[in-house]
Amino acid sequence: MNIYRHFLKFLFGLAIFASFSHLSAQESLFSKELYIKNGDTLKYRMLLPKDFSESKTYPLIFFFHGAGERGSDNEKQLTHGSKLFIENSETFPAIVIFPQCPQEDYWANAKVDRSTKPISLTFPKDLPPTKSMKLAMELLDETLAKNYVKKDQVYVGGLSMGGMGTFEILYRKPDVFAAAFAICGAGNPESTEAYAKKVPMWLFHGANDDVVNPQASVDMVSGILKYGGKPNFSLIAKDNHNSWDSAFAEPELLPWLFSNIKTN
Repeated sequence: MNIYRHFLKFLFGLAIFASFSHLSAQESLFSKELYIKNGDTLKYRMLLPKDFSESKTYPLIFFFHGAGERGSDNEKQLTHGSKLFIENSETFPAIVIFPQCPQEDYWANAKVDRSTKPISLTFPKDLPPTKSMKLAMELLDETLAKNYVKKDQVYVGGLSMGGMGTFEILYRKPDVFAAAFAICGAGNPESTEAYAKKVPMWLFHGANDDVVNPQASVDMVSGILKYGGKPNFSLIAKDNHNSWDSAFAEPELLPWLFSNIKTN
């Protein structure tokens, strides 16, 4: 019996080790980078296509993580989504950037009340960007200046707080992106006027989400429709807040994303 118990512990330990090794291998494909501007620092991770060459051109993807992955380790932001881009890097080669928001900051200008469930969110429309979003936009501009970036294939996406950041950067830079996706996010529906007709979108949300109300994505879809956009919208009946699992498992997400090429 003792031998059997020790064997089970050994197997469990082996599984944990394999899990950490797999995550470590994934993380190692994303280089650790720092963007420093006027004394402020934005930490980010970057995945380059296989056999990357500055003499070639590649699409660019910015991905914004959720509130749980904030910090200063330059690692947690890879928790959700990095696997998707690694596993599809040969089919859809691109430069993929995962910036990390510090613990005390937020991607979007949002007033957050966590005393309610789902949380209460409001999005003032005319405030300057948060420090983290400002740095992310400056990093984006600097990256776009590189000759090896395809200016007509720049994409953005994010989940939860990062979905809010996706709506925020679209509002502030509506002429940059060829397409965008937002998972369990929220925003100001009136801000969609800036990008509704310009940026094809795919929104995902779990109908059972008790963290960010699914009505928030419904409202953003309504805003996009109001201002002439034609978004994709996936409301996933059985999902709670982790609708990113369903979004990343959607086989058409990346083919759809990369099929969008900016024409103006």
